[in-house]
Formats: sequence, structure tokens, C-alpha cells
Amino acid sequence: MHYVIIGAGPAGVNAAEHLRKFDPSGQITMLVAEDVPPYSRMALPYYLVGNIKAEGTYLRKNANHFEALNITLKSGRASSVDTSTKRITLLGGETIDYDKLLVASGATATRPPIAGIDSDKIYNCWSLADSHKIVESTKPGSKVILMGAGFIGCIILEALAARGVDLTVVEMENRMVSRMTNEVMGTMIKDWCVAKGIKVLTSTTVSRIDTNTGEDPLSVITKDGQTLSADVVICATGVRSNTAFLEGSGIEVDMGIVVDDFMQSSAPDVFAAGDVAQGRDLSTGDYYVQAIQPTAVEHGKLAASNMVFGNRTPHPGNLNMNVLDTVGLISTSFGMWMGVEGGETAEMSDVENFKYLNLQFKGDVLVGASSLGMTQHVGVMRGLIQTGAHLGVWKDKLMHEPNRISEAYLASAQAQHVAMGPA
Repeated sequence: MHYVIIGAGPAGVNAAEHLRKFDPSGQITMLVAEDVPPYSRMALPYYLVGNIKAEGTYLRKNANHFEALNITLKSGRASSVDTSTKRITLLGGETIDYDKLLVASGATATRPPIAGIDSDKIYNCWSLADSHKIVESTKPGSKVILMGAGFIGCIILEALAARGVDLTVVEMENRMVSRMTNEVMGTMIKDWCVAKGIKVLTSTTVSRIDTNTGEDPLSVITKDGQTLSADVVICATGVRSNTAFLEGSGIEVDMGIVVDDFMQSSAPDVFAAGDVAQGRDLSTGDYYVQAIQPTAVEHGKLAASNMVFGNRTPHPGNLNMNVLDTVGLISTSFGMWMGVEGGETAEMSDVENFKYLNLQFKGDVLVGASSLGMTQHVGVMRGLIQTGAHLGVWKDKLMHEPNRISEAYLASAQAQHVAMGPA
């Protein structure tokens, strides 16, 4: 049996290791698109700051790790997949035949279609190569414009601030991290950053980037008419799943590869995992791309199991969750943090001290939550949402005192224990 994995991120690496565990004798080939060992994008900010060397981003620290598992790492990018003949064609024309295929090709950073966006000194921060360029091009005091204050943008922001650059953030929404915060919470994150000496421009976009011959290499012109001088511009405005090479393959693609409960695509013997797969959401039961590393790791393991043993392990769904450190301020969101139709909201806000808690209920069940500067509640919020526990009288208590959520969690756990009876 020849298992081929397209992609060498967390989903692909975890899948390869579990394929070997489940099938000790099968042939495993993993396509590596970049000319470096498999690495974690989530470790790139630590490299930017200087806390680790480039090698510290590698997913597996032992240079012989994959060789010892008899997993072949093959350098190359897929250009097409023929599911009728079970053949992958690489850029350059080489072909690889497979018995079972896992597409874990991840995502690619995008850039908005604005004048000057492809000029020198404009980088994404999505690959190790991007990080090398940023490290080489910036030093304390360098003028850096960061386009985008979403989740990835704020991770980059943290690293850039630690490098001591003169940082300005340009964000099109009216708040920071809009996909995990409401206006109150997102505005508090902005105010925190401003207090730390970071300039943050919201409700505007970059309309043009000009190249200069003088002291400042770049001029960034915003939609509202401001002109910002810059040594470097970093674009963190979004990503898209890497699916272009699947055109004509017969594999159904939407925002990512459409998979069933077993991570299998519409084509026989072809599975998908990670940032390229539309997996099940635990809260809604819907399928969409959930581009976070814990989900990718879980996808990889589940796909490997079903590739080896047949479709016998369904995907229960991943909880939509985000935990973000923005210059020392921790924000979180879980599940249906924005609320549900007919639901109720409990909110606690201490703007002066940058503390915020928001609970979303459907009946007496916690279905979503978000917090800022209150890390003590992270585990219990996640646990209550994942279990779908009925809170009973504690729901009414939380509507008035949401910060008692840890007490509610303990009460629900005790009630469940009593209901199950003695062991």
C-alpha cells in the first residue's frame, strides 16, 4: 500500500506518523513544497523575535526522525491529480502513483489588488523564507507598516513589537481581530496596543504603495488620505486554501476541499486534512475551513486512521477556538462566541483594567464565550461548550455574575457524576 501525502505541515506530519503506527509495512511518501524540513508556522514569531533559531521552527527536532520511521520526504509541488489513474503530477513533469492520497497542502497568504503591492520590501509573514527577509530587513527603529489586524496579523504584531520596530497597523474593520471579537472587546485590544506605543488605524485600508528614492523606501497611502513612510510593509490580509492544482481532478472544492465525516473527499481513496479541508464544526455541525494548528493535528490523525482501516472513525467536529497574545494581553473566543438566534448574553466589562467576559447561551447551555485579560476561565469555558452541559439554576446566576463560571463548571461536573452513579 502506497500512501502519498501532499503537504508537510502539522496535518501532513501527524498523518504520516500515524500511518506508520497503523501500518508498519506500508510505503509512505510526503511531498515537501519548501526547501527546508517540515516546520510550524506558529513558531515563526519566536524566530522573528530571536528566541529561537530557524531550526527551532522544525516540527521534529531529530534530523533522522522521518528516515527512522521509513517515511520518504520528497521535494516537490503537485501540479495536478488524476483520480481515475491515481497519479500525481509534479511541477516539472515527474509523476507519483498512489493507493491512498491525503491532501494536506495548507493555505497561501493573499495580497489585496492595490498599486505597488509587489514592490520590494513588501512581504507576507507566512513562510520561513518570509521570516528570513523580515529579519534581514528590520532592526530596532525600522518603520514597519502591518496591513491587517486579524488573528495572524496580531501574532505577527507581537513579534514585530518585540523587535523594537516603529510599528503602524492598518486594519479595514472598526476593531482588531474582528473574527473573534465584538466591538467592545476588539476596541479594548486596540487601546491596549496604542498604550504600548503601537499606532493602530482602523476603519481604513491601504489604497496604494509608492516606491521612493529618498530616505524612506516606501510611502503607504491609505483610503482616508494619510501618507505613511515605511522601510518595510508586511501584508497579513488573509489566506486561501491551496486547491488550484486540483482543478479537473473531480475532487469537490468549495472554500476548501469538501470532506465527509471521515475526512474523505468526493473522490475514492482521497482524503484531506488541515487548512485545506472543510471539516465539521462541533457547535454547528456545518463544514468549513478552520485554520488552526490543533485542528490540523487532529485532522491528520483521523484521516490516517480512516485511510488504513477504512471509514470507521467519524469526525465528531472541532470546537471553533482562538487564544491570542497581543503584546501581553490574552484574548480568547470559543464556539458560537457571537451568539445564536434566540439566545441570551451575559457580559462583564472593565475597560480601565482591560478585562472582559462574554457568555452566550442557548437555553441553559453555554454555546459560546469570549474573554480578555481573564485567563483563569479559559479551560472551563471550553469544557462547558464542548460537553454541552445543562447548567440549570447556574445559568441564571451567570446571567448576573458571569465571572462565576468556574463555580458553574464544578457544579455541572458534580451533577454529571451523581447522575452516572457510583463506579
